[in-house]
Amino acid sequence: MSTEWVPSLWIYQFEQMVDEQLDYGDQWGLNFNYSQTNEVTNEENKRGWKVCCCRTFGDFLCHSCRRTWPSARVVVLFRYRLRGNQHRGTVIMRPFRQACRECQNKEFILPGFSEDEVKQALLKLFAKIRKNCYGVEDGDCSGSTENVYTKPHEENLCEACSEGICQEE
Repeated sequence: MSTEWVPSLWIYQFEQMVDEQLDYGDQWGLNFNYSQTNEVTNEENKRGWKVCCCRTFGDFLCHSCRRTWPSARVVVLFRYRLRGNQHRGTVIMRPFRQACRECQNKEFILPGFSEDEVKQALLKLFAKIRKNCYGVEDGDCSGSTENVYTKPHEENLCEACSEGICQEE
């Protein structure tokens, strides 16, 4: 698993999977926005924006002390919409960061993901898109790939928790 944030891995997997997963004749693209929230305004709702929040596994590398750690509670937020009249769909993704427990400097670090975790998160997203954009009910975006946690979640080190987005149970 990579400890470095690699946007090109997400773009590559998205492009590899999108035609098979969303075979409805529309073009879909993936972009990134590192400050988006899970709030959809009335205006955004009118324009068709939806949100999918997934929790997955990721790894982190502190740039100060070089400590690495895994996390089973990495939140990935997707905003998406289909503009049917233009046959174009847009997905905007935000990975949430975590801070190093050792440094205590509150510097949030972007996660790294394995190819399998990227695929699993995208499958959840595509299921939500099929449901909300095409009316096909076949899956759910909530939860993680597994619900096995070995350590307690440290809310004070989680960017998603600090913004009230983390899906703590």
